[in-house]
Amino acid sequence: MFSKAYKISSQYTHPLLISNRFYDGTVTSGVGSFVIINKEGWIATAGHILDSLLTYHKHQAEIEQYNAKTGAKIDPKWISNHSIWFGADHHFIRQFHILGENDLAIGKIENYNPDFVKTYPVFKDPRKLEPGTSLCKLGYPFYDVKATFDEKNNQFRFDPSVFPIPSFPIDGIYTRNIITGKSPDGKFDYKFLETSTPGLRGQSGGPTFDKDGKIWAIQSQTHHLPLGFSPTIKKDDKEIEENQFLNVGWGVHVEAILRFLDEKRVKYQVD
Repeated sequence: MFSKAYKISSQYTHPLLISNRFYDGTVTSGVGSFVIINKEGWIATAGHILDSLLTYHKHQAEIEQYNAKTGAKIDPKWISNHSIWFGADHHFIRQFHILGENDLAIGKIENYNPDFVKTYPVFKDPRKLEPGTSLCKLGYPFYDVKATFDEKNNQFRFDPSVFPIPSFPIDGIYTRNIITGKSPDGKFDYKFLETSTPGLRGQSGGPTFDKDGKIWAIQSQTHHLPLGFSPTIKKDDKEIEENQFLNVGWGVHVEAILRFLDEKRVKYQVD
């Protein structure tokens, strides 16, 4: 069902790599997803993808205070270096706009080459959504990427063997809308679209799309709904109660995405 849509969405969906080097010298890295919206280089991803960037800026101020104050306490987990790689070495985003409560972030790639993407996304008209529709999520789960830090050149490095990063789709149906609140200025409902399958780690920021490749949501988080029964199993001669849950995915609803894009005057296609 989604083979055609997968080919379409794979054009505008790309991996992002988040790398942190801490004050104690340790390095961590992780994989997320993002969507390139238009030929101007605007992108959308999950807002929480930028949490480590915001923490990095906070830690820089604390490190400066430490360097200026004798006897101040060192935090070995200060982030001393940070990087987000957006699908290509030459991609750089100077400024992000974040709708934090709806877990949405957008930004514009500097000096973007529009030929980087062959097919740009079309967003589904929010007035045409029907519960029960089969949808697919796409991203980059089940893949570990390890970075090292080159102190001489002050940059993170990845072994070339990690590329290309394989994508992974998972299907489900559109179950319902979730509204978690409203912005203080009244402009935005914090709105999510729920699917009957979970979003997988590494799919955050990736699209939820239909059989035509049209975007219905940007994957945000997974929720665990209790089923109300707890069967028991025996383990090492002990009876253990197992709570049962349905794992569902929440994506930033297309209605919320388009309102935020309109607010920031970002061009997009909708149908």
